[in-house]
Amino acid sequence: MKAVVCEAFGGPEVLALRDVPDPPPLGPGEVQVRIEARGVQYVDVLMLAGKYQFRPEPPFIPGSEAAGTIVAVGNGVTDFRVGDRVMSRHSLGACAELGNAKAALCDHVPRGMSIEAAGVFRGAYSTAYHALLQRGRMKPDEWVLVHGAAGGIGIAAIQVAKLFGARVIATASSDEKRAACLEEGADHAIGYQGGFLDKVKELTGGRGVDIVYDPIGAQVTEESLRCLAWCGRLLILGFLGGGPANIRSNYLLIKGIDAIGVRIGGLNEADPELAIANMKALAELAAEGKLQPRISHRFPLAQAADAIQAVIDRRVIGKAVLVS
Repeated sequence: MKAVVCEAFGGPEVLALRDVPDPPPLGPGEVQVRIEARGVQYVDVLMLAGKYQFRPEPPFIPGSEAAGTIVAVGNGVTDFRVGDRVMSRHSLGACAELGNAKAALCDHVPRGMSIEAAGVFRGAYSTAYHALLQRGRMKPDEWVLVHGAAGGIGIAAIQVAKLFGARVIATASSDEKRAACLEEGADHAIGYQGGFLDKVKELTGGRGVDIVYDPIGAQVTEESLRCLAWCGRLLILGFLGGGPANIRSNYLLIKGIDAIGVRIGGLNEADPELAIANMKALAELAAEGKLQPRISHRFPLAQAADAIQAVIDRRVIGKAVLVS
């Protein structure tokens, strides 16, 4: 089969399209998927650079979320059969023509959803759903400040927050990205460069927000603490802005703030049953037309390096997808 291989640690230039052996024989409870679409994530950037907490040694086939058609089923698989269209999760290996996955980590492609949308759905929406509803304890009519709102997990957060009755202030770096956030349902979309505290206070009548959804880190996190209302929740999802923030504990003390880490990989490891239940719920919402990924960039598998570069350059609004 054809596959994109990471041949050394580095940037997009370390990727090459190669002929590699087909996946090994299926184990019990596994399915083999002919992959047609794969999501491209910032996690992939970190993994190629050897900077992610899960650090496979090159050569390896990157990619963790995909969608395609089942071509074989292993012993004990009862929920799927050959020919089913599925969304699949992989530890590695999604950037290939074939991939093996645990059946428990697959879901049928929701009715009405394209295979491209299915290929980018799992990671972003499971993150937003778990972060806002379970870790953030979001309630209807609460104010949610979503940073990096035009990215994959940001668009998902806007949609999930609005679906469950929250009011959303989105931050993004350009007019084009802010327009996309409004199209996806955000009540307000503002810039963050040069500061955002005064605007957030104005929009909330001086009260502040109940939840900050923060994949940016650094100075954005520090200013976000000042935007939170009494008993607000800071959801820490990553450090795209240059690194972790040094959170001042007096802010947490004075306003009763919860600082909450959110890592979807940690949920998958610590509570797989909850992770699977979340995906079932999300797939049902998608089938009802209530959640829909936004895809701004599509690349053939052979151009995986270009897709990674688009993510690095912050050109992607929503998601980028690699298609066969």
